[in-house]
Amino acid sequence: MKLTKAQYDEIAQFLGHVQPTRQSLRQLKEKFPSQSQSTLLSIFSQEYQKQIKRTHAKHHTAEAIETYYQRYLNGVMKNAAAPVLLELANEVDFAPSLMARIVLERFLQEKEQAIPEDQLRAKGYDKTPDFILEVPVAVEGHIIHWIESKASFGDESSHQAYLQDQFWSYWNRFGPGLVIYWYGFIEELDCHRERGILLKDCFPTDIVTLRHSMAQC
Repeated sequence: MKLTKAQYDEIAQFLGHVQPTRQSLRQLKEKFPSQSQSTLLSIFSQEYQKQIKRTHAKHHTAEAIETYYQRYLNGVMKNAAAPVLLELANEVDFAPSLMARIVLERFLQEKEQAIPEDQLRAKGYDKTPDFILEVPVAVEGHIIHWIESKASFGDESSHQAYLQDQFWSYWNRFGPGLVIYWYGFIEELDCHRERGILLKDCFPTDIVTLRHSMAQC
């Protein structure tokens, strides 16, 4: 489907005044019913990516990171079942997956140093977890070498795809690890703990840093 520049600009202008949600996508289809849904979806995705790139820097200042982290902790403390991460991301107009990464990275700073994914890629690793722990930790009695953050619900089909495409590859290269599905997961999918892949839906509360534990021995 071909669009005139005026048609494209009208769609882009509309997207500039709404949040990038499923509801907004429905509104977009209702606003421009004569346009192909696949075309609208592609424009929707592209405009959203442009917006994320434009605002990336302001969300990664030290002040912003600390604010998001404290608001996440306070929100979870008030209501652990609430979609705190999603609501926070929508409020500040930022991608939930990137907000999850900011919060997780800030959390790891308190627990133990970790190597972020972008630094690993700079060293030549092509497919890596979000974080590699410089010092392994124990979570619920299981050793953890890496953490992967997923701003989604872990259903069976998506989890099996992640296992095949990502998690087992991480396990082969880096050892056992932890996957955080921020919006929950099907309980029965957490069946690979003994093989080295744990699932959680929040920050672990019983992290034991092995270096500190060994020093005490």
